[in-house]
Amino acid sequence: MSATAAYRVSHLAELEAESIFVMREVVAELERPALLFSGGKDSIVMLRLAQKAFAPAGIPFPVLHVDTGHNFPEVLAYRDRRVAELRLQLLVASVPEALESGLVREAADGMRNRLQTPVLLEAVEKYRFNALFGGARRDEEKARAKERIFSFRDEFGQWDPKNQRPELWSLYNGRHHPGESIRVFPLSNWTELDVWHYIDREGLALPEIYFAHEREVVERDGMLYGVNEFLAARPDEPTFTARVRYRTVGDASCTAAVRSVADTVAAVVEEVAATRITERGATRGDDRVSEAAMEDRKREGYF
Repeated sequence: MSATAAYRVSHLAELEAESIFVMREVVAELERPALLFSGGKDSIVMLRLAQKAFAPAGIPFPVLHVDTGHNFPEVLAYRDRRVAELRLQLLVASVPEALESGLVREAADGMRNRLQTPVLLEAVEKYRFNALFGGARRDEEKARAKERIFSFRDEFGQWDPKNQRPELWSLYNGRHHPGESIRVFPLSNWTELDVWHYIDREGLALPEIYFAHEREVVERDGMLYGVNEFLAARPDEPTFTARVRYRTVGDASCTAAVRSVADTVAAVVEEVAATRITERGATRGDDRVSEAAMEDRKREGYF
C-alpha cells in the first residue's frame, strides 16, 4: 500500500480543518466580522481555531460579549484573562446599560437571555458588523439543527428558517445588502463530545466551574441551580450542598448545574460520552418556556 493510500485524517482533525476553512472564508469575503466570546467552552474552542487559522498573525477581528449582567464570576475572570493573553479587542454589549437607557425592560421572571437580542442587534448596528461567529452546535438544541454554517439575517437581524441558502460542496454565500449580516457557525458539525476531545487535545484552560466542585444549590423543576446573587431560594425551597459541575455557563439566573464527580478533562470526556441528554435540555431553564423557545428567539435575532 502506498504512503498516499495509507494516509488518514482523524475525525477531530477533519472538524478542525473545516472550521478553520470557514473562518478564513469569512475574513476573505466579509470585511467586518467579530467573534461572540463569553468565556464558555465553545467560544474558547473558537478562539483556538481562530489562532490557528491566522497564525503567525494575530486574530484579525474583535471579540464581542453580550453581557446580561448575570455572570458567573469565574467565567468573567477567565474571559478577561484570555482576552489579555491573546491581546484581543474586547467589546461588551451590556444588558444592564440597555436597561438603564430604556432599550429593553426587565422581564417579569428576571431572566435576561431574551433581552440579549435587542442588545446584540444594537451592537451589530453600532459597530457595523456584517458577520458574527457563534459557537452553536447542531447537537445542542433542535432549532440549531436548522441552521446553515452561513446563516443569513435580514436588515432587522431576523432569521427565517425557510429561507436558508444551500451550501453544496462547502461553497458559502456571504453576499448581502447593506444592513444585512451573516451569522457564521464554525462548530456546526461538532458535538459536545468533540468539543471536549478538542479541549483535551489542545490542553485548553477552562473556567473552573466546568469541573466538579461543591456548591450550594436548590432543586427546581428537576434541575439543580446554584444559589447566587442572581438566583435566591424561594421560601419553600430548601438549599443543600451538592457536588456538581456546569455543562454550559450562560446566565447565572437560569443556568443549572448537573451532579458530577468529573474534576478533570478526561473524566468529563467519559461523562459526556455516556450522557443521553443535551446540555441545553439538561441545564437551561429558559429553553423550557416552550417547545420552540430557541427558534422563536432566533427568529427575533438571537445568536
